Amino acid sequence: MTGSIDINGARLLQRLEEFAAIGATKAGGVNRQALSVEDRQARSLLAELAVARGFRVYQDPVANLFIRRDGMRDDRPPFLIGSHLDSQPTGGRFDGALGTLAAFEVLESLQDRAIVTNGPVEVVAWTNEEGSRFTPGVMGSMAFSLGHVLDAWQNIQDAKGTRLQDAIADTLAALPEAEFRALGTPIAGYLELHIEQAPTLERDGIPVGIVTGVQGTRWLEIRVTGQAAHAGTTPLVYRRDPVVAVTTTLSALYASIMPNDPEARFTVGRMSVDPGSVNAIPGSLSLTIDLRHPDIQRLDAIEALIITLFQSACDTNGCTLETRRTFDVAPAIFDETIIQESENAARRLGLPFRHMISGAFHDALYISRVAPTAMIFVPCRDGLSHNEAEYVEPEHSISGARVLFETVRGLL
Repeated sequence: MTGSIDINGARLLQRLEEFAAIGATKAGGVNRQALSVEDRQARSLLAELAVARGFRVYQDPVANLFIRRDGMRDDRPPFLIGSHLDSQPTGGRFDGALGTLAAFEVLESLQDRAIVTNGPVEVVAWTNEEGSRFTPGVMGSMAFSLGHVLDAWQNIQDAKGTRLQDAIADTLAALPEAEFRALGTPIAGYLELHIEQAPTLERDGIPVGIVTGVQGTRWLEIRVTGQAAHAGTTPLVYRRDPVVAVTTTLSALYASIMPNDPEARFTVGRMSVDPGSVNAIPGSLSLTIDLRHPDIQRLDAIEALIITLFQSACDTNGCTLETRRTFDVAPAIFDETIIQESENAARRLGLPFRHMISGAFHDALYISRVAPTAMIFVPCRDGLSHNEAEYVEPEHSISGARVLFETVRGLL
């Protein structure tokens, strides 16, 4: 589809400012954690804007928020566009919000020009993408993809003791104008605009990333147990030091995994030594590993390498090894049709683009399990995100929204 029809970039930038004021922090970011008062205020504002434009508003049992613009064939499943409105405690004003508000701008621009789409288009604001208040994250899209709420979520509380179920109930009640719908209703597809959260696009001077998939992720807990002993009296031959086993292994892993595979990500995020005394050889050392790769076979191979090297070091140093996989999400490969249409949209707009794999979790990861899905990235300054200094140049916000709009027009 060709033509000079475009979004209202000034309106999008104004919307971003309006929503950034909800939960604004002194350092210029936002604190709008999932299902909080501030999150409800943002959801209410979006619903108010939607009703004013004649759109219909829905919520489901986990408080995912949907805004519907009807199409010529309303019996067809809707095509979803959007992201999330919740933030980290000291988050930025663009993470999630840009994708949600750009999607709403698409609906408004379609309405402004009385463009009739074949099927309905819906904006979605997924619940609790960040996972900063209630764990796990991407909760709304996960429940949507499963079609039910996990039993394990029944007893989840935040740090202040607020139950997840109560926070969801309060959030649903705060938007009485929204119609209720079941979880996991059929959709035709999903397209999400998001900031890159890495420096690649900015570094290369490219305004648009066409995302072809999301890395798989595994979290491992490793515990190496040796024998606590006196630091001053125990000779080397009698030591069973878990720190030696762990540091030897980590040195080998850091030297091999990422240097030998540019697509791999290997991170040790936590480490604790017991008993943690300055003059005692530790009895045990525990650590966590975040492992990511877009190829599930490489994930398997790297995980096996990690366990093999830890076991070898433990055997050498008289220690025992315990490992536990605490999180496992398979890689996602996005839909070729939506990817192709996003490429076509960028070309029509004269915007350079590159293909990318997302290293971060996004709601698109789970929605890709149930419907054709893709993502569009735009640059953020220095790749900085989950930070109050997060910033996207106005022209990049507008460019991303334009590609989103053109892609929707091309698909529908």
